[in-house]
Amino acid sequence: MRVKKTPKNVRVVTLGCSKNLVDSEVLMRQLEVGGFNLVPESSVGNEHIVVINTCGFINDAKEESIETILRYAQERKKGKIENLFVMGCLSQRYKKELADEIHEVDGFFGVSELPEILKAVGADYQKELLGERHLTTPSHFAYLKISEGCDRTCSFCAIPLIRGKHQSKTIEEIVAEAKFLASNGVKELLLIAQDLTYYGLDIYKSRSLALLLKELVKIEEIVWIRLHYAFPAGFPESILEIMATEPKICKYLDIPLQHISDKILKSMNRNHDATQTMQLINRIREKVPGIALRTTMIVGYPGETESDFKKLKEFVREVGFERLGVFTYSAEENTTAYALPDDVSDDIKQQRANEIMEIQEQISLELNKSRIGETLEVIIDRLEGGFWVGRSQFDSPEVDNEILIPEENILTPGQFYAVKITGAEAFDLFGEVQSEIG
Repeated sequence: MRVKKTPKNVRVVTLGCSKNLVDSEVLMRQLEVGGFNLVPESSVGNEHIVVINTCGFINDAKEESIETILRYAQERKKGKIENLFVMGCLSQRYKKELADEIHEVDGFFGVSELPEILKAVGADYQKELLGERHLTTPSHFAYLKISEGCDRTCSFCAIPLIRGKHQSKTIEEIVAEAKFLASNGVKELLLIAQDLTYYGLDIYKSRSLALLLKELVKIEEIVWIRLHYAFPAGFPESILEIMATEPKICKYLDIPLQHISDKILKSMNRNHDATQTMQLINRIREKVPGIALRTTMIVGYPGETESDFKKLKEFVREVGFERLGVFTYSAEENTTAYALPDDVSDDIKQQRANEIMEIQEQISLELNKSRIGETLEVIIDRLEGGFWVGRSQFDSPEVDNEILIPEENILTPGQFYAVKITGAEAFDLFGEVQSEIG
């Protein structure tokens, strides 16, 4: 009599950005169909195999990835797990160095080696699963990666070195994946790429994001579509018309600007200057009234003087971004900026980051106060700390404002409600439910 093998438990640990998360979800779907048991990342113990999907973008992310590998390497050494594998950006970038130093890892794999990872784990790569994923986000929203890699040459960024040149997925592939997600309960799609605005240039010979959006809005179950990571130079303004007229496209745009000093922008090789930046912001707000703009800034870039930083502060105050985040500059090997003197101290970098966020906190507080009395369409994400936590179309999960509704209301995660805003803090709103929507 043939003895049936007990399925092995696999834990996939994901570090870094939402693009990494999608890669992990693709891997997990392959493992799931291949007969493995998926162990939640938040659980304790009970795994035979661990796969760590690493980030290699900036120093803090690299340190977190290395610390995580070392922690699980100790577990492997003690015999608490059978096999340990590492994939993703850090592994792509430093595969040889990691393999030479950390012998407890059974295999290191890059960002495009899914079949090889599966083979090492003991599973077969199944092409028929293309576009399918094991969702790790709440079931009502999912990230949808529309391209891989990047053709930009920003001086500070190592992503093109890690993930290669820009490669768009076809509209048909993306729509098929979106339909799979919708069939599994997803109502909100968060479109991601290194640069959304470059979509289609490689395969359709023109910027084709608007064409893609027109196909995605046809999927009946999808209620919101949110756009992340739009590069300002060469911005395809054809998407503004569909954003303004199509209710499924959230009035929300993540457009990382990084700086406003012409000197710094030129050194960063961003291909836009301060005047062009302001003109673009004004056109976006004119053509899509009420839009929430999210941006990120880098402080402490080589050569950033007090004068440059003053311009950045004035710019942040003047524009009044609805959402804003700040990174301190991190020197990355083999990038153009790596050759420049890293002449801003860590203390000053952090001080400048704090100053920008203090300005943004006040801006956000005033904007939030102005919403008191409004009724917004809100999707509920979860119950936490005595409140139902939801978001409006102006907020992306994990990085933006949340709307808090008292727990005594009986609400359903993934359901939309009309919520009247009754109070405001710098980065949170408070509300009361008026009615269920849909």
